[in-house]
Amino acid sequence: MSLVSRAVSDMIAFYGKESTVPVHDISHFLKVWGYAKTIGEEEGLDPKTQEILELSAIAHDIACPLCREKYGNTNGKAQEMEGGPLTEAFYKDYDLPKEELSRIIYIVSHHHTYTGVDGQDYQIMLEADFLVNADESKMTDEAISNFKEKVFRTKTGLTFLQELYGKKERA
Repeated sequence: MSLVSRAVSDMIAFYGKESTVPVHDISHFLKVWGYAKTIGEEEGLDPKTQEILELSAIAHDIACPLCREKYGNTNGKAQEMEGGPLTEAFYKDYDLPKEELSRIIYIVSHHHTYTGVDGQDYQIMLEADFLVNADESKMTDEAISNFKEKVFRTKTGLTFLQELYGKKERA
């Protein structure tokens, strides 16, 4: 079993145990992971960066159950603050090289920070999460357009954004 497949199975089990809304949390991370995987592959990431991206996408919202319990919401900054230690614990038995684990923790701990983006893995994580969040939170066309201009950079992410939200009618 690949590390990515193992992480998907382990994250489903984690949310099944920890989350008060496991179907939402599991569906959300799977959608984000699917977009991240596809964008990364389409953008030609090297295998190591692709794996870091995918492992980051799988764990990106690991702090949501804790944040709901501790703060009563899943505010992005709280997720970033709480996510690092949870991600480190989640991946502790995966035998990841220290620099790869550090990068995954960094991305999870910054996935709601849209400035200072320092790599394609981080950029794609932001884009994949936004593609899902725009739908789940029913963002306005204006908010989507603003985010597109300020954050989106990859050709594939921009194409997906246009295909999903560039039409006049949305369900």
